[in-house]
Amino acid sequence: MAEELKGKVMTTDAGRPVGDNQNSLTLGPRGPVVFEDFLLFEKMAHFNRERVPERVVHAKGSAAYGTFTVTNPDMAKYTTAKLFDKVGKQTPTFLRFSTVGGEKGSADTERDPRGFALKFYTEEGNWDMVGNNTPVFFIRDPLKFSDFIHTQKRDPATNLKSPTMMWDFWSLSPESLHQVTILFSDRGTPDGYRHMNGYSSHTFSLINAKGELFYCKWHFKTKQGIKNFTREEADNMKSVDMDYSQRDLFNAIEKGDFPKWRVQVQIMPEADAATYHINPFDLTKVWPHSDYPVIEVGELELNRNPENYFAEVEQAAFDPKNVAPGMGFSPDKMLQGRLISYPDAHRYRIGVNYNLLPVNEPKCPYSTYNRDGSMRFNANGGSTPNYEPNSFGGPTQHPKYVERPTSYSTSTVGRFSHREHDSDYYTQPGNLFRLMSPDAQERLVGNIGSSLSQVEQRIQDLQINHFYKCDPKYGEGVAKAIGRKIEDIVKKEELVSA
Repeated sequence: MAEELKGKVMTTDAGRPVGDNQNSLTLGPRGPVVFEDFLLFEKMAHFNRERVPERVVHAKGSAAYGTFTVTNPDMAKYTTAKLFDKVGKQTPTFLRFSTVGGEKGSADTERDPRGFALKFYTEEGNWDMVGNNTPVFFIRDPLKFSDFIHTQKRDPATNLKSPTMMWDFWSLSPESLHQVTILFSDRGTPDGYRHMNGYSSHTFSLINAKGELFYCKWHFKTKQGIKNFTREEADNMKSVDMDYSQRDLFNAIEKGDFPKWRVQVQIMPEADAATYHINPFDLTKVWPHSDYPVIEVGELELNRNPENYFAEVEQAAFDPKNVAPGMGFSPDKMLQGRLISYPDAHRYRIGVNYNLLPVNEPKCPYSTYNRDGSMRFNANGGSTPNYEPNSFGGPTQHPKYVERPTSYSTSTVGRFSHREHDSDYYTQPGNLFRLMSPDAQERLVGNIGSSLSQVEQRIQDLQINHFYKCDPKYGEGVAKAIGRKIEDIVKKEELVSA
C-alpha cells in the first residue's frame, strides 16, 4: 500500500485534489480563518472522531474546584466583564490539568506539555480558558494540528511511540523550535501540577464600555514555586507511581494545602497589532514583557476535590468559544480552529447535550432553543416554543450583546503561507536558550540527545541545523550529545559566518 501511495496527489475524502495542505484559508496573512475552508473542517472533524471513548488529546487528567478572587480595581479600563468589576469579587472555577499526548493509562510525569483548562462559572455564563503550561505551541496553523498530534501518538505499523515521527515532523516544521526548546528543557517534566504555571497561550481580546478593544494573553503564575523533575527523575517516577501528579494534587487539597496561582494579563491596544514587529496572533511566539508587561488581575485557589472522577473530570468539557460579555477572540488561527474543533469533539465524545452535565452547566440562569438530542435528561423545554421569533413570550435577543464589529486591512481570501510571511523561527527559541543557565542548557541538550539519537542521520542533520541557527552553542551541544561533530552537520559557510 505504501508503494501505491507514493507520488499520488493528496485529495479530500471525496476525492477533490488538495492544492495546499499547509495553510488555512484566511482573510489576509494575519486575518481570521474563514468558514469555507472545507479542508480544515474535514480534517478536524475526522481527527476528533478517531478514538473512542477517551479524549483524542489530553486524555489523562486531574482536576479540582476553586475560587478566583479579583485584586485589581482597574480592570474596567479594559473590559465590561462582570467577574472583574470589583476587588474581592469571587467566581467559582474548575481547573483540569492533563498531559497532551499520552493515553488515559499513561504516566502523568512523561515529557509532554501540560494542559491547563479553566472553567469560570460567571454570572454572565461560563468562561472557558483552554491553555497549557507553556506560552507557545508547536504549530501556528490549525490545518497542521491533526498531522502534529499523529506524530505524538503511535506508529500505525508498530503501534509504538516513534521518535522518528516526532523529529521528522519537527525538522520539517521549524516554527516548532520555540516549543521544542521548552519541551526538552526542565519545564518539560514538571514536578506535579501544583508547581507549574499556566498560560492562555492564545491571544484573546477584552472590550470596555467605550467599545475599545484590547488584545490579551493570560498568565497563571504558581505561588508554590516552579519545581521540575530531571529526565532521570521523571523516568524513575514512571516506574514508582504512574499517577504521581494526580496523587500529589488530590492529597494536597484533601489535607487543606490549597494550591494558588497569581492571575496576570498582558494587554495590547488594538491599534498596536497592525504594526507590531511580531505577529501578535502567532501561537509560536510570545509578547516580550518589556513591550507588554504583565498586569496583576487576581488570585486563583483550588480548594475542593471532585467527588466522582468520571462524572466531574472525565465528562468535563471546555469550549474556548465560551467567553463572557466584554471578552472576545482574535485572528489567532489556532484559536479560530479550536472554536470549531472543541465543541465538535465534545458532541462526539460525550453527546450533543454535554453542556447540561452538572460540571459543564452554567451556574447562572440560561435560556436556549436547542432541544432534543441523545441523553436529554431535563424537561427539554416542556411545552414552550422551540423556535424564535415567537409570540408566546420566549427568550429574545438583546442588542447590547451583539459582538463588536472588527475591521481587517485586507479582503483577500486565500491560503497564505505562514512560512513565506514569517520565517523567523530562530530568534525567540535562541533568546530562550541564552536565558538558561549553563547547567540548564546542558540538561536541555542532553534531553534532546536522548531522543534525537534514536532517529536516522538525515533527520538529525536537518534538526541540528535548526538548533544551530537559534544559537551555535545550541546546535553544537546537541551534536555533541549524540556523539557527532557539528562540522559534519552544519554547512561550512554557516560555520565561517558564525
